Amino acid sequence: MHVDVLTTLSSLIFAVNMLLAVAVIFLERRNVGATWAWLMVLFLLPGVGFVVYMLLGQNLSRRKIYKLTEENVKVFQDALAKQREDLPIYRFSDAETAAYRDLIHMNLASGKSLYTQDNTVQIYTEGSAKFAALKDAISSAGHHIHLLYYIWRNDDLGRSLVRMLVEKAREGVQVRVLVDDVGSSALPRSFWRELQVAGGMVAAFFPSRVPYLNMRVNYRNHRKLAIIDGKVGFIGGFNVGDEYLGLTERFGFWRDTHLRVEGSAVHQMQAQFLLDWTLASDKQLLSDDTYFPEAERRGAVGLQVLVSGPNNAEEQIRNAYIKMINSAKRNVLIQTPYFIPDESLFTALKMAALSGVDVQMMLPSKPDRKLVYWASISYLDELLEAGVTCYLYEKGFLHAKTIVVDGKVATVGTANVDIRSFKLNFEVNALIFDSQKAGELERIFMDDLEHCRILTLAAYKERPLSQRFMESCARLLSPIL
Repeated sequence: MHVDVLTTLSSLIFAVNMLLAVAVIFLERRNVGATWAWLMVLFLLPGVGFVVYMLLGQNLSRRKIYKLTEENVKVFQDALAKQREDLPIYRFSDAETAAYRDLIHMNLASGKSLYTQDNTVQIYTEGSAKFAALKDAISSAGHHIHLLYYIWRNDDLGRSLVRMLVEKAREGVQVRVLVDDVGSSALPRSFWRELQVAGGMVAAFFPSRVPYLNMRVNYRNHRKLAIIDGKVGFIGGFNVGDEYLGLTERFGFWRDTHLRVEGSAVHQMQAQFLLDWTLASDKQLLSDDTYFPEAERRGAVGLQVLVSGPNNAEEQIRNAYIKMINSAKRNVLIQTPYFIPDESLFTALKMAALSGVDVQMMLPSKPDRKLVYWASISYLDELLEAGVTCYLYEKGFLHAKTIVVDGKVATVGTANVDIRSFKLNFEVNALIFDSQKAGELERIFMDDLEHCRILTLAAYKERPLSQRFMESCARLLSPIL
């Protein structure tokens, strides 16, 4: 009798695995790499693989998760159509930008990202300066404060920001905070209570309906946006926590890149916040002119705010990365904490290096997630042989997500150079079309080299056999890491 029960259970598990395998292959229409990775998980971990698939394997690409009114859609589409029509004769404030007209057009067409060139941009590379600027902006807020972060810690920095928000809410300023439910899962329920009592509003993105079990654990809002009065915006890699100030022993100095923006590009950041807020909150927020005040035209920096997410089959940020790399004539400078490229981006980097372009990539020397780090290192062999120069940052932890091409165009944002950022996370990047600001980011990269050691091909090939084995195993799972 006992044997019969085990046999029945084994048959049931096998049947469920087969059904899931059929779903992965025929229904989800995933790319080949992700398909094989999931098949390996399902067949090597029967039963357990089913649970992992249910938690991590959903496909959102054909679901309309954002709700827009017909009026909003029409206004937005009219603006996109008008700019696409005008782009061939568009006069750029920076003459160098004309060479990237096709990149701007692609972002307009597939990413629905309007181009603006009345912006000022301040670049931050350390948490202390970034959060000082954010606190100054919050202090001066008169109408609303909108904050979106993947991680918000219950530590000195996290609590100090909440205290400021409480005071502003008591003054009558609208305060809305959106955090990712998984990224900020360590927060106690009481953490936001004082802010909510003061009139502030808090929401969690894709929250768990069952305690400790989130069925959308693989699809997280990795964006970091702050919009103050619709006039000042912040975008980049810093989350909210003491480690981002370099105050934790585990990471030490935290090297990241963040932007403070004023100008019409802030309206695009605001629009994305409102979309994410409306999706996550039961306190619905309609588009209102008060959230989009007329921008004061103080600057001339060209920007596109580009978003991507698993709800869209087009991988807009990945496509922008590839287009930028393919446009390079002199150099490509990349900083990323995680490097798990898909085949198209990997090929673009190799082709650039083989074509004589100086491709330099900077990764952290010490990992924060070993499995992802092993997978990242496994991709370097062919790139080093093709002539890519790889640096390992040793001063602390490198978390910046930046690409600079020829000192003329650059991107700073939340998307790493990895498949998770391209396919699974909700991300946002600012593309900078300005030779002065791109040149500044290039100089920052060169300054960072003082804190790096170069990874030569000879040193790479001397890695211990045990490390190579771990890297190979991690690479097999890289499409779903």
